[in-house]
Amino acid sequence: MLGSTPGWPAVLADGAVLLRPYRRSDARAWSEVRIANQAWLSPWESAPPGPWAEMNSARAYLYVYRDMKRAASRGDSMPFAVCLRGDDGKEQLVGHLNLGSIVRRAFSSAYAGYWVDSRVAGRGVVPTALALAVDHAFGPGGLHRVEVNIRPENVPSRRVVEKLGFREEAYHPRYMHIDGAWRDHLGYAMTNEEVAAEGGLLARWRRLRTTTK
Repeated sequence: MLGSTPGWPAVLADGAVLLRPYRRSDARAWSEVRIANQAWLSPWESAPPGPWAEMNSARAYLYVYRDMKRAASRGDSMPFAVCLRGDDGKEQLVGHLNLGSIVRRAFSSAYAGYWVDSRVAGRGVVPTALALAVDHAFGPGGLHRVEVNIRPENVPSRRVVEKLGFREEAYHPRYMHIDGAWRDHLGYAMTNEEVAAEGGLLARWRRLRTTTK
């Protein structure tokens, strides 16, 4: 997925958590995770009309993969497969994180969106993945600001950004059409200056995990 985006493609890792560009061969694993997590994911996602199993089939993945590849080649996004690596080095695809709607020049900003397999939720996978992605965005990615917009009812997702120290800075009424209706969202954001003095967001997250054990 070579493209014109600074810092892309990239492979990022911390412990067992690995972020990498998607591969065409991810179709089966992506479909399995998506279909198994319908009840967990569907309330929070904007999705095309159609049966969940059909929209998240291995065949559908090929269209998703094509669109992600095109967006990355234009420099509009950095789409990462979120994986867990076992002691044997094998990867298990457990989620997705995208830095999208990238705007350069005076704005230098992106929106982050993510999801994770419910079977690994609560193990620090998403906070670690988001911290890795934000540090990459502020470093090789050449960005200054990352925003995350979340439905107020999505407490687990809000907990991720709040524990990492994202600022809640906006309330967006009827922001996005999700699960059959226009849904309000809370806007969170972080700039490079807010974490640079701490050595980055991953360093902040590591210290937090140590002090809360």
